[in-house]
Amino acid sequence: MKKTIGAILFCLVLNSCGEKVLEAPENLIPKDEMVDILSDLAILTAAKTTNISLLTRNNVEPTPYLLKKYGIDSVQLVESDRYYASLPNEYEDIYTKVQEKLDRQAKAMDAAKRVRDSIRMLELEDGSPIAQPKIRKFKDSLP
Repeated sequence: MKKTIGAILFCLVLNSCGEKVLEAPENLIPKDEMVDILSDLAILTAAKTTNISLLTRNNVEPTPYLLKKYGIDSVQLVESDRYYASLPNEYEDIYTKVQEKLDRQAKAMDAAKRVRDSIRMLELEDGSPIAQPKIRKFKDSLP
């Protein structure tokens, strides 16, 4: 009797774990596009917290820019995010891909920086002219 009750409870628990909590919205953003959107959002958020003046100077507002770039609206993004969050394995997969994409981009930027630094060092060794900052000369106000 105990084995039968245990088996029934096990089946019920197993069945309830596979049940969808939320239905997919009509305008669900595909997983691969969600990865791109969340990657760009992470970069824009980092830029916003690092150097807000650069974004302000170029009139870039991160969220509207992102929505316009992907042709989506905020409701669609929120509903898609909520849906994927209700599926832990899917959500984890999306964020794993976001992390991998950001890591690849960081490695590419580091490689480009090393190349720039190497070129700059070669210019210094050869004595080639390097773009020097202009020095402003001010007239002395004292006679």
